[in-house]
Order: sequence, then C-alpha cells, then structure tokens
Amino acid sequence: MSNIFIYGEKEIQHLKSVDSALGAIIDEIGPIERKVIPDLFTALANSIVGQQISSKAFDTVWGRFTKRFPNITPEAVHSSPIEEIQQCGMSMRKASYIKEAAATIVAGELDIDELYTLSDEEVVKKLSSLHGVGVWTAEMILTFSLQRPNVMSWGDLAIIRGLRMLYRHRKIDKKLFQKYKRRYSPYASVASLYLWEISKGTCNLKDYAPKQNKSK
Repeated sequence: MSNIFIYGEKEIQHLKSVDSALGAIIDEIGPIERKVIPDLFTALANSIVGQQISSKAFDTVWGRFTKRFPNITPEAVHSSPIEEIQQCGMSMRKASYIKEAAATIVAGELDIDELYTLSDEEVVKKLSSLHGVGVWTAEMILTFSLQRPNVMSWGDLAIIRGLRMLYRHRKIDKKLFQKYKRRYSPYASVASLYLWEISKGTCNLKDYAPKQNKSK
C-alpha cells in the first residue's frame, strides 16, 4: 500500500468542474503528496502523540516512540509499563490514552480491522469512544490512514481558514461549511488537501476573518 494519499485525474477533474475557484488553486499548486500511515493502530498512536504540540516537538516524541517500539502493535504497547511510554517525552495522560487504546484492542473490545469495512460515520463513532480520541482525530485517521475520499473536518481550524481565504468569507458557519462539503462530494478529502495548503499561505491569499480587538 502506498504511503502517499492517492488521488488522480478523476478527482481533480470533478473538483474543477464543480468549483472554478478551487480549480484555479489546484492548477496553481499542482499535485499534493501527503504522507499516510496505512496501519491503523500506528495511525491512532501517531494522532494521540501529535495532539496540541508543535511539529518540532511531535517529531522528537514520535521519533523516540518509534525507536522504543520498532514494530508498533497493540500487543507490544499493552505489555509495556506506562512509564516507558511516557518517557518517550509525552504527558502521562497521552501515554495512558495510547495504552488504554492498546488494551481495548487486545481485549477484543475494539476490532480495529473491522474499521476497514465500516462507513465513515461508524468509524468516527467507534474511534471517538476511546479516551483521548475525539471526532477530529477520528476524521484525520479516516483521511490519513483509511484514505477515505469524502472527509472534510468541521473541527479543523486550518480547513476553516482555507475556506475563508479561498471564498473571501469573514466567517464560516456550519451551514456554509456543509454547503462546500456537499459541493466537493464525493471527493472532499482531496479538496481538504488544497484547503490545508491555502491556509498555510501557499497561494498568498488573504484571510478575511475579522481582526481581534487587542485588550488595552
């Protein structure tokens, strides 16, 4: 299985046909290669480690974690003391989330292989039942592990920023968000790749969000 999110001309042509503004951005940026983690438990651990820390800190902690667990499996993590997980540089809370997830899988309470066969909504429901895994984390696993084609996360601030910048909105509410997701469907995941790029300033677009008043 490829370690890059797979999409091609079919998805690109669909998005360009339904949205000329996004189509222009697709032409400007070109193909995007985003890494994926095909193994679901590895992706789950990766997403928990990466919560609310900088990219630099994440790279350090994840590097230590993969060195400690060269073969990241629920069984290997479950059999290790929580202190060993925490010593990779993460908080004890995150270490407990990863260890609890491993225990849930080892005990058969979560059949992680079953996720491949479930709908997007069912995957989110199953994963978000785990401690430390919210809807956004589950949606990132849908996108960057299961490679589902039609995921666009309302909880992703960069996606919201990308929409504001592309369509010159001051604010994106849930109704407007759903309008764009329906427009991109059934390839909202590919649209998300480009919205993330826009949000990083790749296309030099302005963010039209109202400026926050600075307290005196």
